[in-house]
This record gives sequence, C-alpha cells and structure tokens, in this order.
Amino acid sequence: MTSAVIDAERLQQVMEATWRTAAASKAGPWTIREGKGGGKRVSAATADGDWQDTDIPVAETAMAALGQSALFVIRAGDDRLDQALMARGYRIVDPVVAYAAPIATLALPPEPMTTFPHWPPMAIAADLWAEGGVGAARLAIMDRVVGPKTAILSRAQDRAAGIAFVAVHENFAMLHALEVTTRQRRQGSAHNILRAAAIWAQDNGADMLLVIVTVANDAARRLYASLAMKVVGQYHYRQK
Repeated sequence: MTSAVIDAERLQQVMEATWRTAAASKAGPWTIREGKGGGKRVSAATADGDWQDTDIPVAETAMAALGQSALFVIRAGDDRLDQALMARGYRIVDPVVAYAAPIATLALPPEPMTTFPHWPPMAIAADLWAEGGVGAARLAIMDRVVGPKTAILSRAQDRAAGIAFVAVHENFAMLHALEVTTRQRRQGSAHNILRAAAIWAQDNGADMLLVIVTVANDAARRLYASLAMKVVGQYHYRQK
C-alpha cells in the first residue's frame, strides 16, 4: 500500500497539472501566471530562481500588465520571500493545507445511486458549482486540464446535492471544487463524492488521492481527517 507521502515539489506539480492556469511566463527569477479570473491558485507568482529584494517589483510589474493584483504563493522553503513581502506591506491570505491518502484506503463503494462520474459536466453540475461560487472562469480551468478527468455529481433524497472535479497526473489524483448545496448538507454527499473519486481515480491509474483546503474550512478538514487523510503540505499567499 502506498503511504500518504508527497514532497512539496511533486505536490506543486500535481496541483498545476490538475488545476491549470491559462498561461505561465518567466519574468526574471519569477514565474508569472495568468489566471483569467480563476482565483489565486492559478494567478499567484512564484520564486523559481535566485532573487533579490530589488527583483520583487519585476514580478509586480508583470502581474499588473496582466491586469492582476500583486499576489505571491509562499511554499515550503520560501521563508525569506515571506519576510521580504511582509516588509513591503503584503498580508497573508488564505493559508491552505493539503491532505492525502492512499486510494486503497478510500476506494470503498459509496451508497448505491448516489454518485455519477461524468465528463463534460452536465448543466446541473454547472448550476451546483455556480451556487458555490465556482463560475465560468473556474470551469475554464477544468477544461484546460489534459489527461483523465471527471466531474462527480452526488444525489441525496432524489435531488442533486453536490459536485466535485477530479483529475489524474501520473499516479496522483487530486480533487478540486467540492461543493455541496446548503440544503443538502450533512447527508453524506461529500463523503460519497470522496469514495467515488477514489474508485474513479483507481480505475484511471492513480494510487493516491489529494485534496487542498483552506485552514479556515473546519468542516472539510474534519471530513478529510475522518477518512484517515493526512496533512502532507501547506502554503499561503501574500497579497499587496
């Protein structure tokens, strides 16, 4: 059985492959991402080479040229950048935790007729995402993903209840954009989606399932812990 271990570099690779930015380019020692309104994960700049404090405006200028606010992601080993940005007035936003578990521990059948993997997403899937704030820009992110991917629709009490996106990169699957409609929560929909995601991922060559969640999302973190998923990484953003 594969243990839930993944290093920071591989975690970043899986995230970028399964939740794709519109474009990435180099500006000095920085990678600049064009998110096209898809959120922080596909818009944040990263330090990918030796940099000096005087290089930070290079990244700021490149992001401004794309019509994006100055935003950096702070990963493991980026302590010096974290301090430099804090000194320039950047604040921490959205600390994030990554969870993982071997798929063999998760791939148990959900309740019958409760989950429906499919691609492309049905209209009801788009409606559920829109209700949770996942609009056209994030659906475009899903469209850009290359390789095995699926939407998993859940039902509870004969009604559409939740939706998530899952994609595979190498032997890793990552679940994104998990949304359960407010009126259908606490009925096992998220649990069923995770189980169905693991089965689908296993069928598509993955042996580990990953999710990322903001530190503030206590309900989701309790769900992942209840499924014996372990914390395997963390990061946060600095925004001007």
